[in-house]
Amino acid sequence: MFFRMLFLLGISLWNLQAARGNPNVIYILADDLGYGDLAHAGGKVATPHCDRLANEGMRFTDSHTTSSVCTPTRYGILTGRYNWRSTLKKSVLWGLSEPLIEKKRLTVPGFLRQQGYYTAVVGKWHLGLGWHMLPNGEKRNSKIGLTKGDGWQIDYSRKVEGGPLAIGFDESYIIPASLDMFPYLYLKNDKPTAWANTTKAFHRPGPAAEEFEAINCLTDFARESRAFIATRAKTDKPFFLYLPLTSPHTPIVPSKKWQGKSGLGKYGDFLMETDWVVGEVLDELKKYKLTDNTIVIFTADNGCSPQAKISDLIKKGHKPNANWRGHKADIYEGGHRTPFLVRWPGKVKAGSTSSQTICTSDLFATLADILGQGKKLPAGAGEDSFSFLSALQGKIVEKPLRPFTVHHSINGSFAIRRGPWKLVLCPGSGGWSAPRPAKALKSKELSLLQLYNLDDDPAEKINLANQKHTLVNELVEQLAGAIKNGRTNPGPKQSNEGWPNTFHPRVLARFPKLGK
Repeated sequence: MFFRMLFLLGISLWNLQAARGNPNVIYILADDLGYGDLAHAGGKVATPHCDRLANEGMRFTDSHTTSSVCTPTRYGILTGRYNWRSTLKKSVLWGLSEPLIEKKRLTVPGFLRQQGYYTAVVGKWHLGLGWHMLPNGEKRNSKIGLTKGDGWQIDYSRKVEGGPLAIGFDESYIIPASLDMFPYLYLKNDKPTAWANTTKAFHRPGPAAEEFEAINCLTDFARESRAFIATRAKTDKPFFLYLPLTSPHTPIVPSKKWQGKSGLGKYGDFLMETDWVVGEVLDELKKYKLTDNTIVIFTADNGCSPQAKISDLIKKGHKPNANWRGHKADIYEGGHRTPFLVRWPGKVKAGSTSSQTICTSDLFATLADILGQGKKLPAGAGEDSFSFLSALQGKIVEKPLRPFTVHHSINGSFAIRRGPWKLVLCPGSGGWSAPRPAKALKSKELSLLQLYNLDDDPAEKINLANQKHTLVNELVEQLAGAIKNGRTNPGPKQSNEGWPNTFHPRVLARFPKLGK
C-alpha cells in the first residue's frame, strides 16, 4: 500500500508539472447574440472589449453553432457531439428538465481535468438538472402573492444530481436554464443558494428566490468570474472557465448603469453590458499577469432572436444577424452563423481572420490538439469535433478542416454544408421566420428541398435543388452516413441515443436512407 501511494503521488506530481506550461482557457458564450451585433462586424452599438479580442486575436467569419437554439448548442460545446445524437432531437430543455449529458460521457471539462486543469462554470446552464422532490408529494406555496408555475414540489435544500460537478466541473455558479425559465435562483456547486419560495415573472411566472433579480445576473457573473480568476492565479494549475452568459436573451434587462447608453433601446444597452462582462474578464487576467498564457474565446449559442425586435433595429441601421437570412431557431444562416473570436497572445496573430468553416463542437478536438492529445481521445468522445488549431496558427491547408458540417433548427430540421454548398432538408425556415414549417409544407410553390451556393448566394435566395440532382444525392448520402456512423470525424462507429426521426415523411419518401 505504501509503495502504491508513492507511485500515485508520483503520477500526480508528474501530471501537475506537465500541466503548468499549458494555457488557461476561458470560453465566453453569449446568449442570442447575432453575427452582426458586434461593432467590428458592423453593429451600431459600442462593444470595445469584443472588438479588442478581434484586434488582438483571430476572427472567424464562417463559424457555426451546432443548432440554432440554446440547449443543443451547449450540449455540442461541452461534448463535441451533435445534440441530435442525444435524447434531445429538437427544441430545448426547461428549468425542471432532467440532465441531458450522461455522467459516463467524457466532456471538455472532464478531459481537461485529466490533463491537470481546474475547471469551473459560471452562468446559464440549460442542460438539465436532477432536482430532488419534497417528501410525500408535498408542494409549498409562494411566500408572497399567488403561487404560479411549476417547481413548488422541489426540495431546494438538497444538491441536484447530474449537474456541472457530475460531468467534469470542479466548481460551479449557475442558474438552471434561460433567464425566462423558472425556477429563478442560483446554484453554487450544485446546491441552490436559497429556497425558491416566491413567485416572480421573468416572462414565465414561477418559483424564485426572494433576492434573485434577472437584472443583476450579469453583474453577479462578472463578480464570480473575477473571483475565480483571482483565486486560480495563486496556483500553478491551469484553469478552464466556461462562462455562458444570460444576455442578450430575454428578458432584455440591462442594469441601471447601462440603461439608455446605446441609443438603440434596451437590446442595445444589454449588448453593451454583455461586452462589459468580457472586459471584466480581460481586466482580471491583466491584473494577475495571466493574459499571455490564456486562450480567450468569445462566441454565441445561436443568432439574434426576434424578441429583440430585429426590424426596429434594422431601421436604426443595426443588423443583428448582418445580411444573413433568418434568425434564432432557423435553419438559415442567421440562425446558426455567429461571431467567433479567439485571443491567444504570441500564438494567434493579432488582427487576423479565418474563413475556415468551424463549428462550436470543435472546441474539444482543438483543445486536445493544443495539449498534444489530439490522437489520444477515446473512441466515444468528441465524435463531431474537428481541430481548428492549424487555422489559429495561420497555416495554409490544402483541404477544409471539416469535410462537412451538419446544421439543425428548433423543430429538428436538418441541413448539411460542404464547401459553398448547403442542402436544407425542408421547404421553409424550420424555425420562426417565414416561411414557417407548417405553412411551408402546405405550400405548392416551395420546393421540398433547398440547395444554396453560399459563395454566390449568401442570402440563400436562389434555390438550385431542382438543377443539381447529383449533388443533392451526394449530400444526402453524406448526411445519412453521418447519422448511421454515430460520428463525423475519423474513428470507429458509435451509437446514437435513438435515430433522429424529425425528417418530414415526404423527405423520407424521397430519401428512405434518412429513416431508421
